[in-house]
Amino acid sequence: MENEEKKQFSLELKPEIAKGNYSNLAIISHSHSEFIIDFAEMLPGLPKPEIVSRIVMNPEHAKRLMNALADNISKYEAQYGQINIGSEQKGTFNLADFANGNGAKS
Repeated sequence: MENEEKKQFSLELKPEIAKGNYSNLAIISHSHSEFIIDFAEMLPGLPKPEIVSRIVMNPEHAKRLMNALADNISKYEAQYGQINIGSEQKGTFNLADFANGNGAKS
């Protein structure tokens, strides 16, 4: 296995993407063929959450993302301690509450 070459590739990170977007809310939906993750920013004093980014991926990549997040969270907690999310399930709501006219931008 030492003789195996690791596949390497380079990524381009454009300056307008490098700054990133802040998100404290994720809304996840899916169809048979894709997962849609809307990242939103919900701040005090603002009337409604604003979607700052949308990612669309196929089910295989969504599962790979889930596994990669679980692995990274595990490593983070091993280094810095348990992440406490409290007893409430924050960041979850009925999407219908944000339907056009009541909140979400289309």
